Amino acid sequence: QVQLVESGGGLVQPGGSLRLSCAASGFTFSSYAMNWYRQAPGKERELVARITSTGSTTHYADSVKGRFTISRDNAKNTIYLQMNSLKPEDTAVYYCNAQRVDWAFTFWGPGTQVTVSS
Repeated sequence: QVQLVESGGGLVQPGGSLRLSCAASGFTFSSYAMNWYRQAPGKERELVARITSTGSTTHYADSVKGRFTISRDNAKNTIYLQMNSLKPEDTAVYYCNAQRVDWAFTFWGPGTQVTVSS
């Protein structure tokens, strides 16, 4: 019943932009902080961006700060990741993650591939 479905990934040239979306269902979306993680080949999964349940506070990895923007629309049960000035090192599978405010539950989407290459 719980589902997180990412979309918007693809192939883009260095310096280009993409916007990822994550549609959530099956849980009380407004009670969860939402996160974007990514995992590149041979690398550990890392937290890219986080947004609180109300959308009032965001956090970013140093590697993407100033280039990526996370947002949420609680009316649509959806979060977004706007990615600008993309670099080859941004190539990874990007995962949507939901974390309940009391840390009792966490859910993961299947991921979407982002490839930055000429």
